[in-house]
Amino acid sequence: MAKPDHDRALTRALALLETVPMVDGHNDLPWVIRNDGRAKGDVGAYDLARRRNDGDTDIPRLRDGRVSGQVWAAYVPSEIAQPGRAVLEQIDIVLQMNAAHPDVFLPVKRAGDFMRAKKAGKIASMLAVEGGVGLENSLAPLRVWHASGARLMTLCHNGTLDWIDSATDEVRHGGLTAFGRAVVGELNRLGMIVDCAHVAPSVMHQVLERSSAPVVFSHSNARALCDHVRNVPDDVLDVVRVKGGLVMATFIPDFLNEEVRQWMGPLRASFWLNTEGERMAALAKHEKTHGPRPRATLADVARHIEYIAGKTGVEKVGIGSDFFGVPTTPTGLEDVSRFPHLLAEMLRRGWSEDAVAGLAGGNFIRTFRAVEREGVRLRKSVAVPYGTVQTIDGVG
Repeated sequence: MAKPDHDRALTRALALLETVPMVDGHNDLPWVIRNDGRAKGDVGAYDLARRRNDGDTDIPRLRDGRVSGQVWAAYVPSEIAQPGRAVLEQIDIVLQMNAAHPDVFLPVKRAGDFMRAKKAGKIASMLAVEGGVGLENSLAPLRVWHASGARLMTLCHNGTLDWIDSATDEVRHGGLTAFGRAVVGELNRLGMIVDCAHVAPSVMHQVLERSSAPVVFSHSNARALCDHVRNVPDDVLDVVRVKGGLVMATFIPDFLNEEVRQWMGPLRASFWLNTEGERMAALAKHEKTHGPRPRATLADVARHIEYIAGKTGVEKVGIGSDFFGVPTTPTGLEDVSRFPHLLAEMLRRGWSEDAVAGLAGGNFIRTFRAVEREGVRLRKSVAVPYGTVQTIDGVG
């Protein structure tokens, strides 16, 4: 039986979400739909309206989780063939979702759309592109993605590109090349959020210095608590405190708990490239030689949130779950229905309702609004830039 204080905290969290938006900064459902054996990218065939047992995201559970704003990642891996085409196919899946469920999803073009969706009882559906590989070394696709509705770009994924160093790959550029700096500038001009999840620490510092709009880490945790290269170091958090921006705590167990990170070490190189069945088989095999897999928990997520907020301020932290359809999530955060339980935990830890409202979505919306304002300002005075890695970096 739940403890009375747990019941009270959850009741308070649910009451709070009646009036404030719950915005999750990262969900890979489009990639799940693309790779579903039956749907193969067809949203209608995937049937989002059905409560599913083989994933973590569907409309009934989004409703249960009081989600009123979701950032969908149009993700493609760094090594995919024809990456430009693949990104457009991923964007198409998000557009299909909006078209198939207009009674549920309200497409986001502006920060104000989050509250508009909340008031209409809908879920604000925001398109993000995860991984700059789809640019194919040209600035022009940024404007096509923006015209399609994209309002956030994660600069790279797990692979270093010709213009940017990834946190999880070889460092080749010392951060950003001139073309990489041009990408950041054009995102600022378009009013698209620059996302530094996945980038090397050198890139984090360079983007924070160069960007004239606030920068977001859409799904990253605190490296001081879990020494994963994808997490944000203290010296970067210190810059976020001064310059502004947002760090959105993620639910990936490997990024949350040092014991889990070390246990996962031998699997890490190929784990995320495999299918769900291959991943689960690899975990089962690893357990035979290394013992039962340690589990991260909801409390681990709360611990990272508190640490980040302590370094940056409570107005610079958010939630970016990175749900991606596999059963390796923290205990207590198994699917998208569980967001209120995380907010309840923060209330139990003494956070004010105003601070929890900011964590839930207010901080993200405010950051997006600042990015929009800067885009309006820049478009009045900055010309549309053109160019490629070859012409800007002078290579090839």
